[in-house]
Amino acid sequence: MTESRPRYGGINMLRSLFTASTGLQAQQLQTDVIANNIANVNTPGFKRDRLNFQDLIYQVFREAGVSTLTGAQVPSALRVGLGVRPIATQKLFTEGVIEPTGNTLDLAIMGDGFFTVLLEDGRQAYSRDGSFKLNGSGEIVTADGLTLDPVITIPPEALRIEIAQDGNVSVQMSGETEFTNVGQIQLARFQNPTGLSAIGRNLFLPTAASGDAQLGTPNAEGFGTVYQSYLELSNVNIVEELVQLIIAQRAFETNSRAVSVADQLLSITNNLAR
Repeated sequence: MTESRPRYGGINMLRSLFTASTGLQAQQLQTDVIANNIANVNTPGFKRDRLNFQDLIYQVFREAGVSTLTGAQVPSALRVGLGVRPIATQKLFTEGVIEPTGNTLDLAIMGDGFFTVLLEDGRQAYSRDGSFKLNGSGEIVTADGLTLDPVITIPPEALRIEIAQDGNVSVQMSGETEFTNVGQIQLARFQNPTGLSAIGRNLFLPTAASGDAQLGTPNAEGFGTVYQSYLELSNVNIVEELVQLIIAQRAFETNSRAVSVADQLLSITNNLAR
């Protein structure tokens, strides 16, 4: 195989403009992701997103290993990349800070697992946000009124509520010294939590990528422990996000500069043709 001469003319002169434009679009999306992370720094149970990138195809002018006209073998290729594209946003399910709140119905999961709640249409959704409340029927619900599944109802005459680390919910009734069990909280696990679909409201839905929910008891093998009167905060590190924001800003400025330089080179070329 003999060496072919690279062709650099024609539409290829615009290559740098299109390549830099992919960088601008990618860094704009990176900024959007970082902004969402920062906006949710105080959202209980929020898991930060990370944007993953992938380089685009390459335009090859000469493959490695071809023979030159003199018979020598070329040790490396001559190719030019055509830019970058965002390939995925990945939820990072690292544990957030566990903060004491003193609120009886605030629950934090230390370890693996999600709370299960029932959506308005009857579907099950999953959440790490344990800031629960009681509705008018005494059921444990989310701030949006979504019922914890399985449903646990607190009697109106209950004086105290105790939730053990294994999820057992007990109440002390008026005039009694012993606690009565009224239900048990279950947790759900997934083979691939990053495959869950975030739908807002601190909720996730399973997908084919996440696999089906595996239900189990808190503090059992493979499942996290439930802590009463604690709340898991967002796992967003504000310092890290600000550093990433600066990097994205500088990358955007540099790609913008590449567009400007490419435009200047095209302008020079047009002037030479006159």
